[in-house]
Amino acid sequence: MSQSTQLAITGAAGQIGYQLAFRIASGQLLGYGQPLTLRLIEIAPAMKALRGVAMELADCAFESLREVITTERLEEGFRGAEYVFLVGAKPRGPGMERSDLLTENARIFSRQGQALNEQADDRAKVLVVGNPANTNALLAASNAPDMNPRNFSAMTRLDHNRACAQLAARTGHHARSVERMIIWGNHSATQYPDLSQALVDGRTATALVDEEWARGEFLTTVQQRGASVIQARGTSSAASAASAAIDHMRDWAHGTRDGDWVSMAVPSDGSYGAPEGVYFSYPVRCADGAWEIVQGLELDEFSRDKIRITGDELVAERSAASQLDL
Repeated sequence: MSQSTQLAITGAAGQIGYQLAFRIASGQLLGYGQPLTLRLIEIAPAMKALRGVAMELADCAFESLREVITTERLEEGFRGAEYVFLVGAKPRGPGMERSDLLTENARIFSRQGQALNEQADDRAKVLVVGNPANTNALLAASNAPDMNPRNFSAMTRLDHNRACAQLAARTGHHARSVERMIIWGNHSATQYPDLSQALVDGRTATALVDEEWARGEFLTTVQQRGASVIQARGTSSAASAASAAIDHMRDWAHGTRDGDWVSMAVPSDGSYGAPEGVYFSYPVRCADGAWEIVQGLELDEFSRDKIRITGDELVAERSAASQLDL
């Protein structure tokens, strides 16, 4: 690969976008030496900070980085983009409900979908990081009628990585030894971190941990990890979110490990009783730049009930979004 790859990041001067830009420019996403053009997008009040980001990127003298474009115009930022990270979103403020967050971000992601449809490469891989990520992905994809909905996904990889880390710590292993973890559903407190299929160093996780922990502390720790980080450091997850975004896109582009799978929120086809017409986190395998939902897993009633709960929330979000005047 010698041609410069076009890669766009919205909210590029924010904490997650800032982390992303440098790690991608260093070659951690597409490989060291692969020429990159970073198309960094921000809102007008953040353009001064974004110019500072561009200055720092230049000062790093990365081998892979050929050009940095900074802009507040989506049309320019998405032009020819082959990989897109939709990070910029209105954050959840004090007293805001999730429904408020959806309303504020619906217009942002609908407009981004329109701009992607007009300017991005028609095979672009689009990862939605900004919350509520699943429904934002649905809105962006719905406003990009010329792009395949399968080209859009929402990030539950941070939840997946958190779950692997918790299981590894509980069993005294390294997180790398954990395989076949699953995050089902919405990137919210209703998500279902499921270790019933997981392996730790090739051994079934359910044989290594007790059911009370697996269905109690493990679930709540993963579901509430973001809030715990905010409480500890005074701001939301940034470095871990950026790392997960790179993991997500790298596996999507280059493929998952043999025998393993990862969690991605993708267009639901109704598998495992999940509602259709939403972006739902499933276990997926990736190869040749494409993903497929892992089929044939046996789920107990506890798991099916958790999938129903998180699916109901996504249907409610979709319904709320459909009633907005965008």
